[in-house]
Amino acid sequence: MDKKVLVVATSNQGKIREIKELLKDLPIEVKTLKDFPPLPPPEEKGKTFFENAFEKAMYYAKHIGEVCLADDSGLVVDALGGEPGVYSARYAGPDADDEKNNQKLLEKMKDIPFEKRDARFVCVIVVCAPDGRYIKSEGIWEGKIAFEPRGTHGFGYDPLFLVKEYNYEKTSAELEPEEKNRLSHRGKALKAIKKLIPEFLGINV
Repeated sequence: MDKKVLVVATSNQGKIREIKELLKDLPIEVKTLKDFPPLPPPEEKGKTFFENAFEKAMYYAKHIGEVCLADDSGLVVDALGGEPGVYSARYAGPDADDEKNNQKLLEKMKDIPFEKRDARFVCVIVVCAPDGRYIKSEGIWEGKIAFEPRGTHGFGYDPLFLVKEYNYEKTSAELEPEEKNRLSHRGKALKAIKKLIPEFLGINV
Protein backbone atom coordinates (compact mmCIF):
# COMPACT_ATOMS: atom_id res chain seq x y z
CA MET A 1 0.00 0.00 0.00
CA ASP A 2 1.29 3.43 -0.92
CA LYS A 3 1.93 5.69 2.04
CA LYS A 4 -0.36 8.68 2.34
CA VAL A 5 1.43 11.99 1.75
CA LEU A 6 1.35 14.85 4.22
CA VAL A 7 2.99 18.10 3.11
CA VAL A 8 4.40 20.35 5.83
CA ALA A 9 3.73 23.84 4.52
CA THR A 10 6.67 25.75 5.96
CA SER A 11 10.21 26.62 4.92
CA ASN A 12 11.36 26.88 8.55
CA GLN A 13 13.86 24.03 8.94
CA GLY A 14 13.54 24.04 12.73
CA LYS A 15 9.78 23.45 12.50
CA ILE A 16 10.20 20.78 9.80
CA ARG A 17 12.66 18.85 12.01
CA GLU A 18 10.32 18.98 15.01
CA ILE A 19 7.26 17.94 12.99
CA LYS A 20 9.02 15.05 11.21
CA GLU A 21 10.36 13.75 14.51
CA LEU A 22 6.96 13.81 16.20
CA LEU A 23 5.13 12.16 13.28
CA LYS A 24 7.81 9.60 12.37
CA ASP A 25 5.90 6.56 13.67
CA LEU A 26 2.78 7.23 11.57
CA PRO A 27 2.56 5.37 8.23
CA ILE A 28 2.74 8.56 6.18
CA GLU A 29 5.30 10.17 3.92
CA VAL A 30 6.11 13.65 5.17
CA LYS A 31 7.06 16.02 2.37
CA THR A 32 7.90 19.72 2.41
CA LEU A 33 7.33 22.60 0.01
CA LYS A 34 10.77 21.94 -1.49
CA ASP A 35 9.40 18.70 -2.97
CA PHE A 36 7.04 20.67 -5.23
CA PRO A 37 7.35 23.45 -7.83
CA PRO A 38 7.80 26.81 -6.08
CA LEU A 39 4.67 28.78 -5.21
CA PRO A 40 4.44 32.37 -4.00
CA PRO A 41 3.56 32.22 -0.30
CA PRO A 42 0.05 33.29 0.71
CA GLU A 43 -0.38 36.66 2.35
CA GLU A 44 -0.81 36.16 6.08
CA LYS A 45 -3.59 38.62 6.84
CA GLY A 46 -5.16 36.75 9.75
CA LYS A 47 -5.69 38.40 13.12
CA THR A 48 -5.39 35.07 14.94
CA PHE A 49 -3.04 32.08 14.87
CA PHE A 50 -5.93 29.90 13.60
CA GLU A 51 -6.77 32.20 10.69
CA ASN A 52 -3.15 32.26 9.50
CA ALA A 53 -2.67 28.49 9.88
CA PHE A 54 -5.94 27.72 8.08
CA GLU A 55 -5.13 30.13 5.24
CA LYS A 56 -1.69 28.56 4.70
CA ALA A 57 -2.90 24.95 4.90
CA MET A 58 -5.83 25.55 2.53
CA TYR A 59 -3.76 27.56 0.04
CA TYR A 60 -1.07 24.89 -0.32
CA ALA A 61 -3.53 21.95 -0.27
CA LYS A 62 -5.47 23.44 -3.19
CA HIS A 63 -2.37 24.41 -5.21
CA ILE A 64 -0.35 21.24 -4.57
CA GLY A 65 -3.26 18.80 -4.56
CA GLU A 66 -2.12 16.99 -1.40
CA VAL A 67 -3.12 17.11 2.25
CA CYS A 68 -1.14 19.94 3.87
CA LEU A 69 -0.22 20.71 7.46
CA ALA A 70 0.43 24.32 8.42
CA ASP A 71 0.97 25.92 11.78
CA ASP A 72 0.97 29.43 13.04
CA SER A 73 2.67 30.00 16.30
CA GLY A 74 4.11 32.83 18.27
CA LEU A 75 4.94 34.38 21.57
CA VAL A 76 2.32 36.21 23.63
CA VAL A 77 3.71 38.52 26.33
CA ASP A 78 1.22 39.78 28.93
CA ALA A 79 3.12 42.97 29.82
CA LEU A 80 3.15 44.00 26.13
CA GLY A 81 -0.58 43.51 25.64
CA GLY A 82 -0.10 40.23 23.78
CA GLU A 83 2.80 41.29 21.55
CA PRO A 84 4.43 40.02 19.42
CA GLY A 85 1.55 37.54 18.84
CA VAL A 86 0.81 36.78 15.17
CA TYR A 87 3.69 39.11 14.23
CA SER A 88 6.27 37.05 16.15
CA ALA A 89 8.30 36.06 13.06
CA ARG A 90 8.45 39.64 11.74
CA TYR A 91 8.36 41.56 15.02
CA ALA A 92 11.42 43.66 14.17
CA GLY A 93 10.25 44.29 10.58
CA PRO A 94 9.72 42.39 7.31
CA ASP A 95 13.42 41.46 7.03
CA ALA A 96 13.79 40.53 10.69
CA ASP A 97 15.76 37.49 11.84
CA ASP A 98 15.66 35.72 15.21
CA GLU A 99 18.39 37.90 16.66
CA LYS A 100 16.69 41.19 15.71
CA ASN A 101 13.33 39.99 17.02
CA ASN A 102 14.92 38.97 20.32
CA GLN A 103 16.74 42.30 20.60
CA LYS A 104 13.49 44.21 20.07
CA LEU A 105 11.68 42.14 22.69
CA LEU A 106 14.46 42.66 25.26
CA GLU A 107 14.51 46.39 24.56
CA LYS A 108 10.73 46.70 25.03
CA MET A 109 10.90 44.73 28.29
CA LYS A 110 14.05 46.22 29.80
CA ASP A 111 12.19 47.99 32.64
CA ILE A 112 9.71 45.20 33.41
CA PRO A 113 10.44 43.27 36.64
CA PHE A 114 10.72 39.49 36.67
CA GLU A 115 7.34 38.87 38.31
CA LYS A 116 5.59 40.71 35.46
CA ARG A 117 7.42 38.96 32.60
CA ASP A 118 4.81 36.21 32.10
CA ALA A 119 4.52 34.90 28.55
CA ARG A 120 3.36 31.87 26.62
CA PHE A 121 4.06 30.24 23.31
CA VAL A 122 0.90 29.40 21.36
CA CYS A 123 0.73 27.02 18.39
CA VAL A 124 -2.30 26.29 16.22
CA ILE A 125 -2.00 23.48 13.65
CA VAL A 126 -4.41 23.00 10.76
CA VAL A 127 -4.38 20.04 8.35
CA CYS A 128 -6.34 20.69 5.15
CA ALA A 129 -7.36 18.39 2.31
CA PRO A 130 -7.70 19.75 -1.24
CA ASP A 131 -11.48 19.26 -0.99
CA GLY A 132 -11.69 21.77 1.87
CA ARG A 133 -11.98 19.38 4.81
CA TYR A 134 -9.77 20.27 7.77
CA ILE A 135 -8.82 19.38 11.33
CA LYS A 136 -7.12 21.60 13.89
CA SER A 137 -5.38 21.56 17.26
CA GLU A 138 -3.80 24.01 19.69
CA GLY A 139 -0.95 23.88 22.19
CA ILE A 140 0.09 26.40 24.86
CA TRP A 141 3.40 26.55 26.78
CA GLU A 142 3.67 28.88 29.78
CA GLY A 143 6.86 30.67 30.78
CA LYS A 144 8.56 33.99 31.42
CA ILE A 145 10.87 36.24 29.42
CA ALA A 146 14.53 36.20 30.50
CA PHE A 147 16.69 39.33 30.77
CA GLU A 148 19.28 37.94 28.34
CA PRO A 149 19.45 35.09 25.82
CA ARG A 150 20.77 31.71 26.93
CA GLY A 151 21.21 28.37 25.21
CA THR A 152 22.06 27.12 21.73
CA HIS A 153 19.18 24.77 20.85
CA GLY A 154 15.94 25.64 19.11
CA PHE A 155 15.16 28.80 17.19
CA GLY A 156 13.05 31.96 17.38
CA TYR A 157 12.50 33.22 20.91
CA ASP A 158 13.74 29.98 22.55
CA PRO A 159 16.85 31.66 24.08
CA LEU A 160 14.59 34.13 25.96
CA PHE A 161 11.80 31.80 27.03
CA LEU A 162 12.19 30.62 30.64
CA VAL A 163 10.34 27.34 31.04
CA LYS A 164 7.74 27.03 33.82
CA GLU A 165 8.37 23.26 34.17
CA TYR A 166 11.96 24.06 35.20
CA ASN A 167 10.89 26.74 37.67
CA TYR A 168 12.01 29.43 35.16
CA GLU A 169 15.65 28.42 35.64
CA LYS A 170 16.19 27.08 32.09
CA THR A 171 15.37 28.61 28.73
CA SER A 172 13.78 26.60 25.95
CA ALA A 173 17.10 26.90 24.08
CA GLU A 174 18.84 25.08 26.95
CA LEU A 175 16.63 22.00 26.59
CA GLU A 176 17.57 18.99 24.50
CA PRO A 177 15.32 18.67 21.41
CA GLU A 178 13.50 15.60 22.78
CA GLU A 179 12.69 17.42 26.01
CA LYS A 180 11.54 20.52 24.17
CA ASN A 181 9.24 18.42 21.95
CA ARG A 182 7.73 16.84 25.06
CA LEU A 183 6.91 20.17 26.71
CA SER A 184 6.48 22.70 23.93
CA HIS A 185 3.40 24.35 22.45
CA ARG A 186 4.16 22.76 19.07
CA GLY A 187 4.75 19.38 20.70
CA LYS A 188 1.36 19.57 22.44
CA ALA A 189 -0.44 20.71 19.28
CA LEU A 190 1.26 17.99 17.21
CA LYS A 191 0.40 15.26 19.72
CA ALA A 192 -3.24 16.38 19.56
CA ILE A 193 -3.35 16.54 15.73
CA LYS A 194 -1.45 13.23 15.48
CA LYS A 195 -4.45 11.48 17.07
CA LEU A 196 -6.77 12.96 14.43
CA ILE A 197 -4.59 12.43 11.31
CA PRO A 198 -5.11 8.65 10.80
CA GLU A 199 -8.90 8.95 10.56
CA PHE A 200 -8.60 12.13 8.47
CA LEU A 201 -6.27 10.40 5.99
CA GLY A 202 -8.13 7.09 6.14
CA ILE A 203 -5.22 5.01 7.44
CA ASN A 204 -5.15 2.28 10.05
CA VAL A 205 -2.61 2.50 12.86
